[in-house]
Amino acid sequence: MLPIDLRGKRALVAGVADDGGFGFAIAKALAEAGATICLGTWPPALGIFQKLLERGKMDESMTLSDGRKMAFEKIYPLDAAFDSMADVPADTRDNKRYRDHGDFTIQGIAAGLQRDFGDRPIDIVVHSLANGPEVKNQLLDTSRAGYLSAIGVSAYSNVSFVRNFGPLMREGGSFLSLTYMAGERAVPGYGGGMSTAKAALEADTRTLAYEAGRRFGIRINTISAGPWASRAASAIGFIDMMIEYCAANSPLPRKMDPSDVGYTAAFLASPMAAAITGSVVYVDNGYHAMGMAVSPESLKTAEG
Repeated sequence: MLPIDLRGKRALVAGVADDGGFGFAIAKALAEAGATICLGTWPPALGIFQKLLERGKMDESMTLSDGRKMAFEKIYPLDAAFDSMADVPADTRDNKRYRDHGDFTIQGIAAGLQRDFGDRPIDIVVHSLANGPEVKNQLLDTSRAGYLSAIGVSAYSNVSFVRNFGPLMREGGSFLSLTYMAGERAVPGYGGGMSTAKAALEADTRTLAYEAGRRFGIRINTISAGPWASRAASAIGFIDMMIEYCAANSPLPRKMDPSDVGYTAAFLASPMAAAITGSVVYVDNGYHAMGMAVSPESLKTAEG
């Protein structure tokens, strides 16, 4: 037996506000492997998320395979659009959804981890963050502000994560982010600069793997996941069609499950993946390997 053992490790999973996305699935898989879990949650969603937890609305999804209930050591408010409070506009600071959360920036959560758990408090950081305010717009119709916002939150924030959390990591530490095939190939309708942001995230993964590997001795990888109807992904507007298309055209005609990504993340965070860094790891039923769409007629012919 070769188990994934993350006992004694602490993970920060950023971008979790419900139990329906890849971020939650990753947190659960890391917990199954024995890690303790901290979360970073967008301030406007934090109150609702905490109420769901307090009222037991997520008890079923929080139950681990051995019957234990997953627990979060700490849930930090996090808006990854901001590196420090000096970057936060006054109208955001004063907004009722933000003003009672203290320092909700990337530097703020780094300081919070040190305050709560010591100088080198973290082993695993998961960047499960993406936001494109104009994602329904074609790239040609995307404003400069929308384009830069998509890149800032969805890609640059990962650079900031590595810069701020890298020095806090213990030996063997690793970073993981989530990307999508639109960073490599055209996916019509996945607009607003989000395809550009995913391409930047993948390019940064390679560069950060070298720089952070030499500076901090840590690993940087990203998972390119197949489409899943999380709350965030549903904002695209045609996520069900994306899921059906990928299922019809993938080598493995099975439905994706968030646990597929969660288990891969647990492996990549473990010592078993000690030599894997700078990689885009595909968890998409093989869809990335296909060079031609499969029609029902040609599928019948191919299968004989």
